[in-house]
Amino acid sequence: MSSSADLAIRLRRAAFNRALAEADLAAIGPLLAPNAILVTGTDSALLSGRKAQLAAWKREFAAAERVVYTRTPSAITASPVEPIALEQGEWQGVAASGGQPIASGLYSAKWRLSGADWAIEAEIYLTLA
Repeated sequence: MSSSADLAIRLRRAAFNRALAEADLAAIGPLLAPNAILVTGTDSALLSGRKAQLAAWKREFAAAERVVYTRTPSAITASPVEPIALEQGEWQGVAASGGQPIASGLYSAKWRLSGADWAIEAEIYLTLA
C-alpha cells in the first residue's frame, strides 16, 4: 500500500495545487473530507469543515492582491494498519500578479482513503518566511 498511497497522494496534491492556481473551487471540494480541518500558519486560525475551507478559498480567490499557494510534498508515510497517511513538505505563497514570494513554510497533512480516493482530513501550517 505504501508506494501506491505515495503516488496517489502526490497526484491528489498536484490536483489541489492546480485548483488553487486556477481558482477552481469545484476541483478543491472533492479533495477535502467533509470534516476536514486546517490550522493556518501564522495566526493558527482554525477552518473546520469542507464548507468553511471552500468559503475561505472563495474569499482568497476574489482578493484584489491574490496569492497563489503551492504545497510541495517531501515525504508521505502510509500507515500499515489503517487507511491513513501523513504528508509533510514545504508550502509557498506567491503574488498572482508578478510571482514574487509572499510567505512560505512547512506543513503536514493527514489523508484518509475513502472508497477509491484519498481525501485530506487535517492540515497544519507553519509560517517561516
